[in-house]
This record gives sequence, structure tokens and C-alpha cells, in this order.
Amino acid sequence: MITAIVEFTLPQPMTLAQARETFLSTAPKYRGMPGLIRKYYFRSQDGAKAGGIYLWASRADADRVYTDEWKTFVRGKYGTDPVLTFLDCPVVVDNLADEIVS
Repeated sequence: MITAIVEFTLPQPMTLAQARETFLSTAPKYRGMPGLIRKYYFRSQDGAKAGGIYLWASRADADRVYTDEWKTFVRGKYGTDPVLTFLDCPVVVDNLADEIVS
């Protein structure tokens, strides 16, 4: 598994209510996405940054999504370019499912 952190600085701060509304508008496109195990949307507490934390089955699954077209979509939606960070994720503790995934 691999974790991808996608982060971008917003051109102007976003309230929590605005973030929720915006994120809910894009969330359906990630349902059932091949290789995506989980996605967390986030907004910094000062509203200056936003992004997502993704858990992917593999780096290849992530790379199929983070295309130039996707970067253009993010730029159009949020007014800034995304910064991507990839991390190996060998173990996940999921307390909701009461399991450890490796």
C-alpha cells in the first residue's frame, strides 16, 4: 500500500463550511475508484491549505489518477497547483473495522 498526500495553498482562506461543500462536490468521483482504499479530505485550521490523504493499493493505482488532466482539474477547482508526497504504508490499523491491514 502507498499513502499519497496532496496539498495545495489556497488563493484565499476557505471556511470549514466552504471546504465541506466543495469536498462533497468532488467526493462522488472517488467512490469505487480502482485501487483507492480510502481518501481523507483536509483543510488547515487557518483555512489557508487544503488537500487529501489517500490510501492506495499500489503506486501504479495512484499514478493512474494523478495525471496532467487531474492537475488541471485541481488548479481549476482550487486556483493553485497541487503538491504530491508519496509514502510507503506497510501497515494500517483500522479501529472502525477492528482490523490490522498489511
